[in-house]
Amino acid sequence: MNIAVFVSGGGTNLQALIDYEKNTAGCPYHIVLVASNTKKAYALERARLAGIPSFVRSPVSVLGADKAAGADRDQKREAVSDAMLSLCREHKADAIVLAGYLSVLKGAIIDEYKDRIVNLHPALLPKFGGVGMWGDNVHQAVLASGEKESGCTVHLVDSGCDTGKILVQKKVPVMEGDTVESLYARIAPKEHEAIVEGVCLLAHGNQF
Repeated sequence: MNIAVFVSGGGTNLQALIDYEKNTAGCPYHIVLVASNTKKAYALERARLAGIPSFVRSPVSVLGADKAAGADRDQKREAVSDAMLSLCREHKADAIVLAGYLSVLKGAIIDEYKDRIVNLHPALLPKFGGVGMWGDNVHQAVLASGEKESGCTVHLVDSGCDTGKILVQKKVPVMEGDTVESLYARIAPKEHEAIVEGVCLLAHGNQF
């Protein structure tokens, strides 16, 4: 299964996917491209070091500075999503993996890749999902709620926000005195396991 990985940040989950493909005989997926909605993502450097084609498709790079300045959020998201779709078509990606991709896919890409887009979310969905629930916001909400456990979820992407079918979940305890940083440090290794498991499940399930 040829996969496109979409990123926005440091790329530790991308690295987990790269390492698994490199070190595992019979790995059921192959990363054909990495794409980011920001040129600042260190994940792009990880892709370069691994010899994977990488691209930036930001609102400014897609629309131009003037048009991007006048566009609303949904217009920007759809323009970037369309540009990402073109990349996926060009590189013959069978599926898309959202690995810390801090934007929302909109438009044709959702339909064309129906049931072939997976996202990693840093909490146990359906709790702590939806609009605004990303990164540290999720961990802050978990700690504020008094939950006894947290973790991460790999799920299929649909037209909603964190609402698609759950493929993999990994749990960790929430400890007394936890901070956002200490909770994330406990979840991060589970994210690396979950994203690889989720992509492998997708590959086997779709029989590419």
